[in-house]
Amino acid sequence: MSVLRAGSHLLLLSRPRIVGVVNVTPDSFSDGGQLHDTQAAIAHALKLSEQGADILDVGGESTRPGATAVPVDEEIGRVVPVIEALAREGCLVSVDTNKPEVMRAALAAGAGMVNDVAALRAPGAMEAVAASGAAVCLMHMQGDPQSMQQSPRYADVVDEVKQFLRARVQVCEAAGIARERLVIDPGFGFGKTLQHNLALLKHLGELAELDVPILAGLSRKSMLGTLTGRVVDEREFAGVAAHLMAVAQGARLLRVHNVMAMRDALAIWNAVEEYGDGT
Repeated sequence: MSVLRAGSHLLLLSRPRIVGVVNVTPDSFSDGGQLHDTQAAIAHALKLSEQGADILDVGGESTRPGATAVPVDEEIGRVVPVIEALAREGCLVSVDTNKPEVMRAALAAGAGMVNDVAALRAPGAMEAVAASGAAVCLMHMQGDPQSMQQSPRYADVVDEVKQFLRARVQVCEAAGIARERLVIDPGFGFGKTLQHNLALLKHLGELAELDVPILAGLSRKSMLGTLTGRVVDEREFAGVAAHLMAVAQGARLLRVHNVMAMRDALAIWNAVEEYGDGT
């Protein structure tokens, strides 16, 4: 699909787009606590927008391995004021949640997209999104954040992820969510070993058969640390490289913490794509 309809926004996907991470949490794996204050989160998100983020992904609950669940009211209290402020500025805002109650509150506050690690499998989640005009990102995750990295197993990780996402796309369409509102995410690091993640990245293009935009979220992930030996806040170069590999395999949305670095890398990529034939 060449466009993404997300509420009142229409995002063209003829070139890769950047999703900026805004974690309003005390315990996210890479930046927990830094944006726990509402005003700090809003200021950071607006800075990401100025730097080139096309979507701002606001999350109030960490989904890092071993993370504990946050009460619904607390999660709503974290994300809604941020979403309201960003929506007033005209930003395309995504809410990163798997709770239907949070989805409804965020959509009412002006979010144009839901980013759900559970792919709308929670009771009421599908209905919450279907009743809106919002887009939704359907992610694959084996297990849950509390246990997903304990012992992930697949017979064929690429095929299993593809078939899961195919099924979720079909369920969404049957529920009235048009294909132009759908995004898929293979879920790097969510119930996958390093080998699983590498296989998915190498064969990400196979997901393009589903004819739905692909989001890649590799920023600061532990796989990058394993491969480079770098700690979390030193993985930006590796993240840019991994995301460019994802773009080469067809990804059209890149969820990153460092928007400026990704924007500069994509400036080179886009220039080569547009002018590289010498005509």
